[in-house]
Amino acid sequence: MSLANSKEQLIKDVEQNGILIVREALRFFDINEDFVFPHITITLCLSGSARAMYDMRVFTHHKNDLAFIMPGHILHPIDCTDDFSYAVFFISPKMFDDLRFNTFSHDYEKFNYAPHCSLTDEQAVHLLAIVDQLIIITNHTDEEMPHRYQTLLAQLAVGYEFLNLYRSEQDKHWTVKRHIEIFNRFCDLVVNNYRESREVKYYADLLNLTPKYLGKVIRTATNGLSPLRWIEQYVTAQAKRLIETHATQTLQEIAYMLGFSEPTSFYRYFKRVTGMTAKEYRNITTA
Repeated sequence: MSLANSKEQLIKDVEQNGILIVREALRFFDINEDFVFPHITITLCLSGSARAMYDMRVFTHHKNDLAFIMPGHILHPIDCTDDFSYAVFFISPKMFDDLRFNTFSHDYEKFNYAPHCSLTDEQAVHLLAIVDQLIIITNHTDEEMPHRYQTLLAQLAVGYEFLNLYRSEQDKHWTVKRHIEIFNRFCDLVVNNYRESREVKYYADLLNLTPKYLGKVIRTATNGLSPLRWIEQYVTAQAKRLIETHATQTLQEIAYMLGFSEPTSFYRYFKRVTGMTAKEYRNITTA
């Protein structure tokens, strides 16, 4: 399976099957585009190197580097070498919640604060062996394997425990710095509340901070990006996702889905942030 399918089809596949795995993807699918997927995204670099932003923070990935992106957060590929390849799998929020409920109830938050870790060659081989087993399971239907879903959960639990083991040395020295903690809380708040408000003061109040101090924290974490610009990038990334994956919805309906009280407000917002109209973006994506 490849990543050549549309984002709409990719999301449908994950929702239908609970998990989608691409054993070896070549290069990034879209450079310098914001992606906001509604599921967990895990990547493992197989060769070459690449740079990407997660929630507007830049990370460089080399062979055996693993990244764990939580649902609703921003992935933005920047560039990659010609020999860059990676394994990637997407897990639906329902499957991830079932995994947490049935097997563990701790530790996963660390992947939100520290989404990047490096594996040894041996660890990467072991993890890929687990991925191969997951692929074998996903290739069977529920009719062929009546307990397919439970088997997937069990295999994911094995992978998660090994990943925790592989991260253990890194985690011994890992501490949450205050500005990173605030940054991640800010990101989570925007993910959950962007339909309610797109104002910096709203999020500063939720964090019991002044807008000025919040601005300082966000600029430090993102190398200069203001909290307002972060919010704008996030809202327009969600707008682009809805435009691409809800082809039967009108732009007016999408505006309401994003929390805008008036479609014209959304049109102005989208044009100001992206430099093109929502209609122009839809025409590009459907061309």
